[in-house]
This record gives sequence, C-alpha cells and structure tokens, in this order.
Amino acid sequence: MHLTCDYHTHPQAHVLQPYTPGLLQPWIEQARQTGIQSLAFTDHDRYHAGIAFDVVERLREANPDVDLLLGIELDNDPVTSAAGSHWVERHWDKLDFVLGSVHYLPGAATMFDRADQTAQLTAQFGLERAFSLYLDELDKLLRCGLIDCLAHLDLIKIHRLYPPDYDAARWFQPILAKVAASGLAMEASTAGWRKAVGEQYPSSAILALAGQMGVSITTASDAHAPAQLSADYDRLEATLDEAGIQTTVRFRKHETMNSSERQ
Repeated sequence: MHLTCDYHTHPQAHVLQPYTPGLLQPWIEQARQTGIQSLAFTDHDRYHAGIAFDVVERLREANPDVDLLLGIELDNDPVTSAAGSHWVERHWDKLDFVLGSVHYLPGAATMFDRADQTAQLTAQFGLERAFSLYLDELDKLLRCGLIDCLAHLDLIKIHRLYPPDYDAARWFQPILAKVAASGLAMEASTAGWRKAVGEQYPSSAILALAGQMGVSITTASDAHAPAQLSADYDRLEATLDEAGIQTTVRFRKHETMNSSERQ
C-alpha cells in the first residue's frame, strides 16, 4: 500500500502568483491519480501574498474526496523571514500546517542549496563549520514556536559534500532530541533523489534514530509541478520500512490525526 500524504508542495513554484482554481486544481487531479488522500499546499512564506484562503475553501467543497491542507513553508531568508513569521502569526488559525526549513547560512545572501553554491560550503565557510552553522539555524527555527514540522532536515548535504568522518546520526541527534521534546514532526522527503546528493531527506540513519526517539513522520515530495507530486513514493516506502518507520501522521489545524498505517 503506497503512502497517502504529500505535505510539501509549491503550486506557485517560486514565482508570486495568486491561488486560483486553475492553479490548484491540477494538483488535486494528480493527487487522485497517484492515490494521495491528503495534500498540503506549502509555498514559501515570501510568496504569502499569493495565498487565498477562500479559494482553498471552495476547492475543498468541490473536491471532498481529497483532504486539502493549507500550509506554508517558513524559512530563514534574511530578507523576508521576519515578514513571513508575522504573516504566519496573524493567520495561524487559518493554516493547517507550517513547515520549517533552513536555506541560508548566517551572513549569506544566497541559498546554499542552489546548484551553483558548492563553494559557499567549501571555500566560504568550510564544510565542518557550514554543517555546524546549519544546525544552529535549525535550533533557532525550533525556538521560534511557529512550525509544526521540519522540512528536509539534512538539506545541507544537498551537494554531496560532508565534513570529515561524517556521521549523520551523531550530528543530528541533538536536533532530533529537541524535535521529540517539542512534539514536532519531521518529514521524509523524496526530493533528494532529484538532486546531486541522490538520497532522500533525511538519511536512513537519521530516519532510524527519529523512529527510535518517537518523532512523528510526514511524507513529502517537495513538488514544484503537479507531475512531481508523490514522486518516488514507492522508493520512499521501502526506505521507511528499512528504517523501522511503521506509521506516518496527518495534520489538520496544526494537530496530528490518526496515524496512517503502512502495510
């Protein structure tokens, strides 16, 4: 039985455009075709002006067979994150789900996960310092109190570059402990298979440790077009099985719902 939730999607695809039925309905149709029962729209907070609560509500009424969540991805953009946080605070009760992510290292004006930013990690910061700073930024994000779930936890590995003697579970154990203590969730994402790292987010070692620590898991594709929705979910299911993850969770109004048993 395939996974039935996709909680990381970008209908605006990094271009500010208003939510309309024409923009969002193709995502719902793709969800039906791929067996996704619960779908969250989670555009970046810098594009919050395009989000239309009334449009999503009308689509819910028109598509009762697909559970539609209105969410957002709150990141640490040095230019826009303050305004994004204020927007999330104002609209918290209207949102179902807030993803938290780190795309910037301190003092950097460009996202480190861009394909042309390998030198940012190697020459500008150095790999060990870059990974440490990334973890510090994750810690700040956890303390903001405005997220339900962490996206692509080990995104810093995107360029397939690691500090010497890198041990993923050892590096990320302190953050996972805080995630577990806060009752937050963490996504398992297929997006890394489309990147240079060639691995899901987070690594299997981190997934296994998260399971042992009781961290709730959501599933995600980080799709930027309907065709990417639930991409590689068969592969993700096998990866979760190997990591000992037997259940995933759904959200609504920031609360987890009954676990989705995978068989």
